[in-house]
Amino acid sequence: MIKPKRHIFVCSSSRVNGEPKGFCHSKEAVEIIGNFMEEIRDRDLGSEVFVSNTGCFTLCEKGPVVVIYPDNVWYGGVTPGEVEEIMDEHIEGGNVVKRLEL
Repeated sequence: MIKPKRHIFVCSSSRVNGEPKGFCHSKEAVEIIGNFMEEIRDRDLGSEVFVSNTGCFTLCEKGPVVVIYPDNVWYGGVTPGEVEEIMDEHIEGGNVVKRLEL
């Protein structure tokens, strides 16, 4: 079993009770997930960094929410265009992107 050095979680608005609130989903969460997957592949980090969609973090007003473990860093209001910056600065550079941090 491959254990990643980092795991990126992106809220995709799914809820256990089926309530389709959909804030993060409506704010391009699916595109954000796709961008992370592409960046991970392009940087050949597939064995070191995983990305997963998640259910609601109950921070809808701050979404889309991206959480990076084991760093326990939470980002809010992430756009598809900010994925590359998160990859450059945080994932590869080890520096939190302060302007997005929750």
